[in-house]
Order: sequence, then structure tokens, then C-alpha cells
Amino acid sequence: MPRAATTGFARQRGRWWSRLDRPAFVALLFGVAGVGYRLVLVLDTVPVSNSDEATFGLAALHIAQGREHPVFLYGQRYMGMLQSYLAAPLIAVTGPSWPVLRLPVLALYALFLWLIHRLTRRIGSPWFATAIVGLLALGSERVVRDQVTTVGGRPEVKVAVLVMLLIVVGLARGTVRRRRLAVGAFGLLAGVALWSDWLIVPYLAVAGLALIWALRRELLGWAGLLLLAGFAVGVGPMIWDNLVAPLGQDSLSVLRTISGETGPAPPWPQRLGGGLLEGVPLAAGLCPIDGCAGWQEWFGLLYPALLVVAAVLAVLGYRRAADRSDRVAPVVHLALLAGAALTLLAYVRSSLAAADPLGNARYLAVLQLSLPAVLWPLWVVAVAAWRGTVGAAGRLAGAVAAAALVALAATSLVVTVLFATSGAAPGRTEERQARELAAAVRTAGLREVYGEYWTCNRLIFNTAEAVVCGVLDGSLHPGQNRYPAYWWRLARAQRPGYVLAADGPADRRLRELLGGRADTALLAEVGGFRVYHPPEPLRPWR
Repeated sequence: MPRAATTGFARQRGRWWSRLDRPAFVALLFGVAGVGYRLVLVLDTVPVSNSDEATFGLAALHIAQGREHPVFLYGQRYMGMLQSYLAAPLIAVTGPSWPVLRLPVLALYALFLWLIHRLTRRIGSPWFATAIVGLLALGSERVVRDQVTTVGGRPEVKVAVLVMLLIVVGLARGTVRRRRLAVGAFGLLAGVALWSDWLIVPYLAVAGLALIWALRRELLGWAGLLLLAGFAVGVGPMIWDNLVAPLGQDSLSVLRTISGETGPAPPWPQRLGGGLLEGVPLAAGLCPIDGCAGWQEWFGLLYPALLVVAAVLAVLGYRRAADRSDRVAPVVHLALLAGAALTLLAYVRSSLAAADPLGNARYLAVLQLSLPAVLWPLWVVAVAAWRGTVGAAGRLAGAVAAAALVALAATSLVVTVLFATSGAAPGRTEERQARELAAAVRTAGLREVYGEYWTCNRLIFNTAEAVVCGVLDGSLHPGQNRYPAYWWRLARAQRPGYVLAADGPADRRLRELLGGRADTALLAEVGGFRVYHPPEPLRPWR
């Protein structure tokens, strides 16, 4: 390489490194560790895959082949398909595989870390931003599952909200040159986020209020028109699909149906317990996937108090600020706190928090957005005590705050290490058995089989559609077939097989129908599943 070119490269590299102060450099190390940890898990298909994720993968395969261009998840008119579109180019090159399907979601996580670091530095402090990245680099199974599996919505909407809030900060401080285009981008991101996942609505609402505060009269002109135009483009696929949807199949009707309460509502103490004591610690990565021990529930009790204290601190900061440039930080703090409060309130109001807090804690994954605002009071008090700028009471409060931050980090680290070392082993075993089952079905020469919901689409994806599966329920009647084309192909099959969980309701029913021919029809038993090929077509629902 010529000396001039080498010198120029060194100069550019020096400028790049000079931009990284010590807090930013440490944050970079944390971020690389967090992404690297998740990359190892992704390459090993941990957490374990399932048929819901396989549906996104099959949609990505169909998009790559030009066969389909879905707006919503097959059989579900409210979950956007952005993750499938992101994975489609990779699957077009490599073919379907779980690591390839998950790589775009991992990239969204890396982008999320970078954006939350930038936002936290702007509304907090450099070392606090580093601490936030360090906490978010850790990850229990519950947290990692939301960050690397392709199950729709949450990874991309968190990125969208962070960019929207950074736009608000830039507009308020006058650092955005093309203000109108920035407002249009804000609207576009809001529309895409709404299409992707309705869980983000509380954060979109408070981010919109923050934008109105930052611009005020500007929104009455071209900026407002561009905001609406961007939002219309982003949410356009959802609007079009709802316009052509059959009666009762639009997004609002479907959401009302699935969120409708059946039976008596659980009492408030039970819902609060499931939402706060289980849901919040699980979403924060303080508990293993099978639930929280008593000593891990402390953060759920502390969380509402932190919301209130942080809101008071933000209001005081707003009143003391001299101009809009200084006030935007407390405004963004308030927006993040309000988003968390509304999300948590919506969760505990439903019966989900009480009925299955372990399975439904995923609905609180967006609370990660508010972590900088929620933990800011603890950081402020701890730093003030460390610097010795407060009295005896302040030093005591600072010690308690520092202990809470250390406990939060230590608990997250312990749970992360336990998951990475031993907690991931059952998932690896299950994933290996799923691949062995797919190989056994193909070796048996079966191309059309019936199975249960959590078997079918996963089997189809593992065989790259070489095997097609129709979903049955426990009584061997048609179940939730998300992609009707598979079911109709099974209907035309002359002699379909069956892949059923051994000794499950569907397996027992099939053996009952086959009678003495059951053992003859049994081709293989792999990983807790039985593969049957009856000598004549067997469709008991007809």
C-alpha cells in the first residue's frame, strides 16, 4: 500500500477512535459482547425454534420465491411481516435455516443497543449510557428469545421508537438540518411500527406528544403534511389489507376477539402479582424462564416506585431548565415513563397477567425502552453520594441506590450465565431431535403428513417444504392451519402419513382408529414423536 494511502487510513482511523471517549469505548465493548453472545446462540438455534417462528420463516421463503407478499402473519391479521421481508433475501441465497432466519433480528438488536446508547447519552450522562448498554448486553432466556427469534414485532418497533425520540431531541436542540424530512421520517417509522406490532401503541402515543411539544406551530405547515404522509406510507399495507379483509377479519375485530375476556375476571391482587412480581422481573432478565424465586421479585415491587420518583425528577428538571434545548431531556424521560406505565397498566388490566404470567411476560418486552428513564433516579442519587455533594441522608440514599443497581446487574449476570451454561442444553436437545424427526420423515418417503400445531410448520421449515403438514387437534379434526395451501394439498394426497407426539391425545386417538394395524403402520419413533403411514387414507373428520 502506498505511504500516502497508509497515512490517510491511519489519520481516518485516529479520527474515528478519537470520537470514542472512555465511556463510549466501554459501551462498545459491552455491545460487542452482547451481540457476540447472541450470535453464538443464534448459530446453535438457541432458544429453541417452534411452529410460530417457522411460519415467519415459511413466509420469508415464499417472499424470496415471489409466491406470496403477505401483509400479516398467515392466519393472523394483526402481526406485521417485516421480519420475514428482512430475512427473505438471505433465504433466497442460502435456503431456509434457523440461523439465517434469525440474523436480521440479531442485527436489529445490535441497532437497538447503539440507538439506546445514543439516546441515553443525550438525555442522561455518558457513563450512565454505558451502564444501560451493559445491562442490555446481558440476557436470560426470556429476554434473548424476544431479541433473536423471528416471532414478529418487538425488535423492530423498539428500534423505530428510539429513532423517533432521537429525532425529537435533534429537533428541539436544533441539530437536525432538514427538519421537515425528519418529521416525515418520524411519521414513516410510526406507521411501520403500528403495522408491525400493536403493543407499541403506548410508546407511539407519547412519542407523538413529545414531537408536538418540540415543534408546536411547525406542524401546522409542511412538516405536519409530511408527518401524515409518512405515517400513511408506513401503515399503508395494514390499511389496504383491512380494506379488503372479509367481514369480521379486520385487525380491530381480530384483536377484540383474541383479547376478549371469558369467564370471571381474576381479582386485581392476582393480576398485579402476575404483572409486577413475575412479568416485570422476567422482562428485565432477572429470572429464568420457569419463573421467579422470591428473592428475584424485588425489582417488580420497586418498579412502580421508580416510575413515580423518576417522573417527579423529570418534572423538576423541566421546571429548572432555561430553554427548550435543556427541557427536551426531561420531556423524553416523561415520554418513556408514560410509555412504560401505560404498557404495564394495559397488561395488568387483562387476565393474561394472572392466567399465565410466565408465558405472557413477552408482552412486556418493550419495557426495555424505558430502562434509561426508570433507572435514572438511582444513578443520580448514587453518583451524588459518591461525589460527596450531599449530606448524611443523601449518602445513605446513595448507598441504597448503588446497592439496587449492583443487585440488578449481579442478578442479570447470574441468570445469564446459568442460561448460557446449563439452561440452553434442553433446547439444544429438542432442536437436534426436531432435525432427526424431519430426516426420519423424509427417509420414510413421506411428502404429505398430518400433525399437531407445534409440529407441522416447524417440520415443513426443517425440510424446506419437501414435506407438507396439515394441522389436526387432539381428536384428529382440522386444527389451526395458518397457510391453507398446505391443508388443501393434504386433502388431495392419496395416502398421507401422521407425525404425532407419542402417547398424546392425537396419538391415542389414531391408534384407537387403527386398532390392530397401529403397530404395522408405525414407521419410526424419534425424539418423543411417532411417524405413521396407514395402509389406506385415514381422515376421521370426513
